[in-house]
Amino acid sequence: MSKTKEKQKGLTLVYTGDGKGKTTSALGLTLRGVGRGFKVRIFQFIKSPERSYGEQIALKKLGVEMVQLGIGFTWTKTPEEHREALRKGWPIAKEAVMSGEYDLVVLDELNNALAIDKFPVDDVLPLDEVIDLIKNKPSHVHLVITGRDAKQEIKEIADLVSVVEAEKHYYDEGIPAVKGIEF
Repeated sequence: MSKTKEKQKGLTLVYTGDGKGKTTSALGLTLRGVGRGFKVRIFQFIKSPERSYGEQIALKKLGVEMVQLGIGFTWTKTPEEHREALRKGWPIAKEAVMSGEYDLVVLDELNNALAIDKFPVDDVLPLDEVIDLIKNKPSHVHLVITGRDAKQEIKEIADLVSVVEAEKHYYDEGIPAVKGIEF
């Protein structure tokens, strides 16, 4: 471990709320970190590897791996399929954080996954394990957690919590997701 990593305190940043911009904020930090020589890895807990995402295409050019662990919105697949994706995905993300190999790890949409209430998820994505990860991650690792409905327990132990609120959104005017803006 370099002297810089020994002295650096890894922060936990949470971007939550109903507004647009949580993942975008995490991607901005990724860009800044890469510019400063950080090794970065991003995991997405809801998005599916069956689709293409603009941010993934761009990050690949920068040498940042973005891994989709999910299978899409909860209404697109069965609860069993979602539970299986979370069961398989959580250990992969947890191992990357705990390895200490990365300076910045983004757990995109983790809050969304933890907030699923249409079917049980705590046995495949235990909140206590997420809390343990935050508290016990390697000291130099910066951790970013995004998504709506952040659990209070996570907000309490984070170093920063930003709540993104929508004042106005084009969805309300019937404009669907826009290529290059949402995906």
